[in-house]
Amino acid sequence: MNAPLSRIRGGVHASVRHDSAAGHTNGQALYLDDIPAVPGTLETALVLSPHPHARIVSIDIADALACDGVAAVVTAADIPGKNDIAPIRTDEPLLAAGLVEHEGQIVAAVAAATLDQARAAAKRVKVEYEVLPAVLTVEEAVAKETYVAPIQTMARGDIEAALTAAPHRLSGEFRCGGQDHFYLEGQIALATPGEGNRDIHVYSSTQHPTEVQHGVAHVLALPFNAVTVEVRRMGGGFGGKESQSTIIAGIAALLASKTRRPVKLRLPRDDDMRATGKRHPFFYRYDVGFDEEGKILGLDLLLAANGGHVADHTPAVLTRALCHSDNCYWLPVLRFRGLPCKTNTVSNTAFRGYGGPQGMFAIETIMDDIARHVGRPLDDVRRRNFYGQGRDNVTPYGMTVEDNIIEQVIGEFGRSVDLKGWRDSVIAFNRTSPVVKKGLATMPVKFGISFNRPALNQAGALVHVYTDGSVTLNHGGTEMGQGLFIKVAQVVAETFQIDIDNIKITATTTGKVPNTSPTAASSGSDLNGMAAKNAAEQIKDRMADVAAEQFNVPKGEIVFSSNRIYAGNRSMSFAELAALSWDKRVSLSATGFYRTPKIHWDFTTNTGRPFYYFTYGVAAAEVAIDTLTGEMRVLRAELLQDCGASINPAIDLGQIEGAFVQGMGWLTSEELVWDGKGKLRTHGPSTYKIPGSRDVPPIFNARILQNAPNREETIFRSKAVGEPPLMLALSVWLAVRDAIASLSDYKLAPVIDAPTTPDRILAAVDEIRERASLRQ
Repeated sequence: MNAPLSRIRGGVHASVRHDSAAGHTNGQALYLDDIPAVPGTLETALVLSPHPHARIVSIDIADALACDGVAAVVTAADIPGKNDIAPIRTDEPLLAAGLVEHEGQIVAAVAAATLDQARAAAKRVKVEYEVLPAVLTVEEAVAKETYVAPIQTMARGDIEAALTAAPHRLSGEFRCGGQDHFYLEGQIALATPGEGNRDIHVYSSTQHPTEVQHGVAHVLALPFNAVTVEVRRMGGGFGGKESQSTIIAGIAALLASKTRRPVKLRLPRDDDMRATGKRHPFFYRYDVGFDEEGKILGLDLLLAANGGHVADHTPAVLTRALCHSDNCYWLPVLRFRGLPCKTNTVSNTAFRGYGGPQGMFAIETIMDDIARHVGRPLDDVRRRNFYGQGRDNVTPYGMTVEDNIIEQVIGEFGRSVDLKGWRDSVIAFNRTSPVVKKGLATMPVKFGISFNRPALNQAGALVHVYTDGSVTLNHGGTEMGQGLFIKVAQVVAETFQIDIDNIKITATTTGKVPNTSPTAASSGSDLNGMAAKNAAEQIKDRMADVAAEQFNVPKGEIVFSSNRIYAGNRSMSFAELAALSWDKRVSLSATGFYRTPKIHWDFTTNTGRPFYYFTYGVAAAEVAIDTLTGEMRVLRAELLQDCGASINPAIDLGQIEGAFVQGMGWLTSEELVWDGKGKLRTHGPSTYKIPGSRDVPPIFNARILQNAPNREETIFRSKAVGEPPLMLALSVWLAVRDAIASLSDYKLAPVIDAPTTPDRILAAVDEIRERASLRQ
């Protein structure tokens, strides 16, 4: 007989629940701070700079050392290795050495028997400063030409000639703010010294265990193999635990090495927001030429990113912003310039989307300005500029778009959402509502998947099969709630054709899979899924040899299906074959590896193929604004996201919804405010407003594009989903602009920056009313 056609439980393309779903709700999922403290574990408090820019004249730790319970106080002078934890470039100190360059920079750390004792002692550390002039805004940095890295450019054609010859021309400037990651679990690390003075084990809430390993090793002057970093799960990351977690782990490890005792460092929310990086705020300046139908003929665009006081991830974020400043549009002539500005603020870092949202923010704002100038619907102007339509489809960075399905996505969206009827109802409402105005806008997305740095596009995995048929899975990806672990487990289950209940997912550790890439760039499933599949296929191939010998049939006749192995009308269970393989002395363990094909990048010219493929999406959002108070609500959102052949539709839908709401927060309510002395004033939930349950649109529908497998050979033809849906929230930003524009009969483009806080909405309402009155 043939193998049965029934599916296994938990294979790919099935909506399997998150592996920690029950634990998340009943409290049994252990986070780092839940690990029971062993006797002698020390707690840590930090000494933060009160100045944005100052020279450290002296540090007196005598009083702090004399406090009850204090075991150690460390400054930069106590670092035995190199005081450098830079993720990309160099010279980014763990502890301030001689100079502080942002308010909240870590100057010293205190370890004591209790957290209260550590905090009390930290207040006794005396630091004398010589205050220096500070650069606090990106505009000031642009004017003074202060940068953390070289300027980046992309160009095509003669931009001056194209702008001069264009029938229409617009210029302007605008801004988008930063965003705090506001993960539910703050930054935390637990470092335990091992034997002698060489080994150290670090539990870290990090997206990049290898970077933490390297950072700790550099600080302590140890080889990489002396540092083991482990992480089972994080309570959120969003990019904030890619490089920033190295700071926390490095300090804990330094204190553990000095005291030879376990040391825990967990940041309270206020210190976390003051001391760690954010999403990059951007300042934009543009000059665009276009024809009567809104087709762009030339675009000169300046993107100035506020990098903060050191490079951190700014060079790479800026590159990615430049690579997404085209979004879905072919630009025949262009000049993009990216300025990595240096200011005396905390170093800005990786954040979900990694520059992509800021790049798309620019081009979509410009598209909206063009549409209102020529008096045509925004969607019509977009279609006039889409990739396709017989063009060469070459991006500003030289990559040809080969998988363009934006028209397919928009067509499917139009069949499920009556955009014309929706628009008519919004216009009708505005005609009869003098105070509350509604706005409606759509947002198309083309987002590139892969790390811009080709070397990061690799992954490893380790798979063991035991003689009872159970399987242990380990890989270099980290779980931050996004469902990576369950997706990779589904891949292994599908490969072996066994139920997912038979697979145990183990903590990520540098001691099992070395030289890992960060879980970032939406590539976690793509990379680690392929690596795990490679490992499982090696074991499966060996087991197939054993089965073929046992059944005395050619290997090609062996079929793995439904927890059994078949050879014609004979079969045995997967567990039986595992035991038989062991008895035959066949290895049931394998390391897997994967490297993304086709990609390459020239850092000197900013050209190449940085992305393996693109993922697409479209959204529409309706908002209402109160023109008397500036208050705003999102009333409805419709989303359609391309996930290829989704590995786990339930997990992917959760990612789509969460990304949209997080993007909505960035654009509407999450405002970071620094005062004139460089101090962050919004450093806690009382002053920093993330979206709550009541901010979610009352009508909120998210869908996955069906029957659209990835054209590239990704893991089971799926596509990445972590970052791309965040940019769908730009539909909310554009809808707010649309609501304000209704005050001028939709003819004028509002002057407003993001986030669209009530005060900004009120200012934009007043400004557009004044301009509208002058036109009458």
